[in-house]
Amino acid sequence: MTKDYYNKNAKEFIENTINLDMSNLYIRFEKYLPKNAKILDLGFGSGRDSLYFSKKGYIITSTDISEEFVKIGREILTNEVILLDTLKMDYNNVFDAIWACSSLLHFNDAELEIAFKNCYNALKNGGVMYTSFKKGTFIGLRNGRFFHDFELDDLIFIIKKFNFEILETFTTKDIRPDRVEEWINVIIKK
Repeated sequence: MTKDYYNKNAKEFIENTINLDMSNLYIRFEKYLPKNAKILDLGFGSGRDSLYFSKKGYIITSTDISEEFVKIGREILTNEVILLDTLKMDYNNVFDAIWACSSLLHFNDAELEIAFKNCYNALKNGGVMYTSFKKGTFIGLRNGRFFHDFELDDLIFIIKKFNFEILETFTTKDIRPDRVEEWINVIIKK
């Protein structure tokens, strides 16, 4: 259902998110990256973050489950763009970092555990990961997509199952002008 939503609404989603200023998040994440880091942009959506990281000289692999995002991404991105389901991802010790901005929030508890396990495996030892979730306790369908909101303690409980070291946690306000949600952000290390 969520995949279908993004396939049908890809152009509108891209228009609404491609120009958002994510610089505060980039700054927090980049301080943990080695020069020329190999980054997996998990659920790249509009391609906004992949474009930014590519321009900074990082080696980017952009993945998404939406065929429409991948089709458009291959037109606007110069890096590798792959149609990939995070739950079937089988990278092993490949990436210095994973950027999963607002992408893992579409998984239920069981799927989220698989996703974090796959991310852990994909990271090199010492690799870092950024991810974000809407703040709250809602789990279910919202506007044609499945969402899993979190309070920080509940998210940390899941993350700690995979031996990640928590480097930073912080809350931010949604930067889209028509939104009032808050976001839980975490930066973790393998």
